[in-house]
Amino acid sequence: PPHILTIRPLVKGIISDFEVTEKMLKYFIDKIHQDSFTFVPRPRVIIGVPLEVTEVERKAVEDAAISAGAREVYLVEEPMLASIGARQNITDSVGNMIVDIGGGTTEIAVISLSGVVTWKSLPVAGDELNKNIVQYARDTFNLFLGERVAEQIKIKIGSAMDLHEPLEMEMRGRDLLTGLPKEIIVNDAQIREAMSRSINLIIENIKATLEVTPPELVADIYERGLVLAGGGALLRGLDRLISEEADVPVRIADDPLTCVARGTGMLLDNPELLREIALPATSEEVAASRAK
Repeated sequence: PPHILTIRPLVKGIISDFEVTEKMLKYFIDKIHQDSFTFVPRPRVIIGVPLEVTEVERKAVEDAAISAGAREVYLVEEPMLASIGARQNITDSVGNMIVDIGGGTTEIAVISLSGVVTWKSLPVAGDELNKNIVQYARDTFNLFLGERVAEQIKIKIGSAMDLHEPLEMEMRGRDLLTGLPKEIIVNDAQIREAMSRSINLIIENIKATLEVTPPELVADIYERGLVLAGGGALLRGLDRLISEEADVPVRIADDPLTCVARGTGMLLDNPELLREIALPATSEEVAASRAK
């Protein structure tokens, strides 16, 4: 309806609309109080941020959380949270590799001794795969697709490798030549072709990260494997393709969609580790709140 405006307050892991982000956080904080009847009026808040977040972007996130009613604010790099959620022991001296394919960004990191050793962050993830499908429909069939339809196609028949049993489904949109509704039958091979460039870019960055990782940590990764997290981990055959191309074992985290959220919850129960891996506060107000 025209009176309803859809807004994404966070895009690619950073704030795109400060006011809406603040209201969203306030809603979540208020809902926690309603559901739990807690007597703590201002909660401790952990927020995951991308590896390449700038100090200005970090300050915007901290300010939004404080304004929304947070008592303490801690920003933690998302791969650290994903690794904790995947039950990797990030405090060990061994190398742990996590590839978190979210909506806006793919975060690739090698973690050891509670720190990120080598990493890559790229703005190619689930949203970009949807855009690839939209562009393919436009270029190949003169069909205009919405991103929501593209995402449904990706989920239902998308894959990174050939499937044993081919899949197909209807792709409905608007004909760019006539302006009328149009339906096309597409198969998994066509959608795989549409997404191939973005998938290959992710794999190339995984290989590039391994190439600059210290040899002793690479040996650990070759023995233990890397872990895929985020919604992108659910793309059919992606784990096998990465394993073939990078020549390392690959496993998908349990419930990869909630990996970062689970890691955040586990970190809330471990304040000592939280203080060790949280990013430095960007303002005196946030630093003072942590010191209390």
